[in-house]
Amino acid sequence: MRFELSTDQKDFAASLESLLSSADTAGAARSWADGDHEPGLALWSRLAQQGATELADEDTVVELCVAFEAIGRHAVPGPWVESAAVLPLALGRDLSGTIATVAAPPNVPYALDADVASEVFVVVGDQLHTATVGERLESVDRTRHLFAVTPGEPVSTAELRGALGLGVLATSAQLLGAGERVLADSVTYVKQRKQFGREIGSYQAIKHQLADVRIALDFARPLLYGAALTTEARDVSAAKVACSDAAYLASRTGLQVHGAIGYTAEFDLSIWLTKIRALVGAWGTPQFHRAALLTELVG
Repeated sequence: MRFELSTDQKDFAASLESLLSSADTAGAARSWADGDHEPGLALWSRLAQQGATELADEDTVVELCVAFEAIGRHAVPGPWVESAAVLPLALGRDLSGTIATVAAPPNVPYALDADVASEVFVVVGDQLHTATVGERLESVDRTRHLFAVTPGEPVSTAELRGALGLGVLATSAQLLGAGERVLADSVTYVKQRKQFGREIGSYQAIKHQLADVRIALDFARPLLYGAALTTEARDVSAAKVACSDAAYLASRTGLQVHGAIGYTAEFDLSIWLTKIRALVGAWGTPQFHRAALLTELVG
């Protein structure tokens, strides 16, 4: 089966790309990491006006993946997965006018960006509870502010299981977008960087490495959007594994072809490298989802 986005979905993707490419998303991410949320909240508001916070519905899962791929490609900070994908479906109400976050142990042990959220929740068993925010913990991605939470009162939920699946899908889409960004930046860099009088991109070994990333991302994309169509647990796990592996390969290759500059925090590449490293383990590690796939396949 060949899957392609509809004209409306392509237009939606183009509108998000236009908005984000003209914004200083890297600057917003750096400010967010330093505790200045204003640029990131301004981006949140602009994306909300584009409808990015109103897609947590079974009829718009593909559009949700389109939006989160753009969010990952541009490293937009904030608890997007929790507030725009998981909680609207879990609570059965519109959250487009607010920012909320949730922890879902063991795969999501901490609440992301609880310092800017007006509502904080935690999943206990198969029930959603309100939560009290505790100490802050550090992430390899400085834009991800993690907080320990203590469960409070249970709240009624609309569709918790499906909501958690959306969280996995949205994270997968972010990984795919981040991997695409790292590949694009790496291709640009190897066309400019010269060594021994030649662009390093002219060397066959570099071409092969980047081609492997291109193939991995291209194989991950149909799994992501196929899972968006079915929302079956098996397909969602497969998408998370493929997107995690492809994005991680992109980050390793991007770091290698950039050389020493790729290690510097001042270089924008570091924003995507650390984000990919954090998102690979977010909402279920590849190992967890491989085990889930195995259970589904062998019963």
